[in-house]
Amino acid sequence: MSFWIEKKLHEMSDVQWESLCDGCGKCCLNKIIDDETEELYYTDAACHLLDDDTCGCKRYLERFKYVPACTAITADNVAELTWLPDSCAYKRLNEGRTLPSWHPLLTGSKEAMHEAGISVKGKTVNETKVRYVEDHIVLWPLKDVD
Repeated sequence: MSFWIEKKLHEMSDVQWESLCDGCGKCCLNKIIDDETEELYYTDAACHLLDDDTCGCKRYLERFKYVPACTAITADNVAELTWLPDSCAYKRLNEGRTLPSWHPLLTGSKEAMHEAGISVKGKTVNETKVRYVEDHIVLWPLKDVD
């Protein structure tokens, strides 16, 4: 049986935890929360450390040095991170759901995820090139397959 089925999130090793991340890059998108309605909006403006081709962080191990506001997703805070997309493995497992069929742990690569349109690959603008983040609101990060 697979570790994500056998273990609760807080029981996983660091390696297991990190492998749950599908590498979609959605958590690296700038998000806007409406002050009045508390509605969440995703934008295509990505953190300046996101590699748009690989959907990975260019400085993952040092990311907090370059982006102090970056949020570490942990077993202790995953339930509170309401901005995580429904496709996120951490969110799905925390809610008692399974990994989606396109997840790299099931397919062996990120290609199925990219082909399903789940990742941000080729869809983002570096935040340093964005003047008004409000002009970059998009709906595609909400796509959840499975």
